[in-house]
Amino acid sequence: MNLNELAKSINDIAINHGFWEDDRGFGEVIALIHSEASEALEEYRHGHEFDEVYYGVNSKPEGIPIELADIIIRVLDFCGMAKIDIHTAVHEKIEYNRTRPYKHGGMKA
Repeated sequence: MNLNELAKSINDIAINHGFWEDDRGFGEVIALIHSEASEALEEYRHGHEFDEVYYGVNSKPEGIPIELADIIIRVLDFCGMAKIDIHTAVHEKIEYNRTRPYKHGGMKA
């Protein structure tokens, strides 16, 4: 399954569960992605290992890997809804990054 197929599948699930009944602005989508990143940071701040998955209420998976997955799911959900060719975009950006100089201009991260 390529990224576009995965995006379509994720978006279909979101639609079927009512998450696109109301229009979401792009700002809200970005804020939701950011909130998942903040949740990953909180897992780290609470001492969880990078590869640790544990289970909370109703056996809900929790942990840094799950929050990172949520970021990907939110991004791909939006791409599916907006008909963004994320598969091509990711590959194009990877190929461009191969051409960049070492730490491209002294960047530290």
